Amino acid sequence: MTTLLVIAKQPLPGRVKTRLTPPFPPEEAAALAEAALADTLGAALAVPADRHVLVLDGQPGGWLPPGFRLFSQVTGGLDVRLAAAFAACDGPALLIGMDTPQVTPALLAPALCWDTYDAWFGPAADGGFWALGLASPDPALLLGVPMSRPDTGALQHGRLRAAGLRIGTLPVLRDVDTAEDARLVAAETPGTRFAALHSALTTTAAGAGA
Repeated sequence: MTTLLVIAKQPLPGRVKTRLTPPFPPEEAAALAEAALADTLGAALAVPADRHVLVLDGQPGGWLPPGFRLFSQVTGGLDVRLAAAFAACDGPALLIGMDTPQVTPALLAPALCWDTYDAWFGPAADGGFWALGLASPDPALLLGVPMSRPDTGALQHGRLRAAGLRIGTLPVLRDVDTAEDARLVAAETPGTRFAALHSALTTTAAGAGA
């Protein structure tokens, strides 16, 4: 059974996308996070996995579409939470986050094929990673990897290599962490909820400042 995991945090003001403030106030930063999450869930649901699972810190809201199973995140560092998400799978699994609203079904679908590779790795522009796929989910492949650092991606990739895994590489994507990230991702993804909301918020702010 192949599982597509999305790990996310409930988009509440002051708890998500705090690096977007300023220029966006906490309510707008949370709204952008919710739009990014909705885009990500929509793309994930369109990929023909056997299971679609949201691994959530917090409570679900109206942004959660039908078709997802809901798991609660465990307590601990990000490496512990990611490892637990994989440990809950009894077959191949691909995990993505909520920070890449530009992700598409076409981008994700190849990473659910395990004929050639034992792992899939999606590097992020900030040095982290936005996707990790494992044909045989093993929590030990993640536990102890330092997270949220410029070298996190390199360290995680090195852990996969050290395990002797054949690794397929996905395109580099930009996480939405800062206002500049938000601007660039919105410009790249016309038609997404995220881009539409970003345009509305920045147009309103520009008009208010005129």
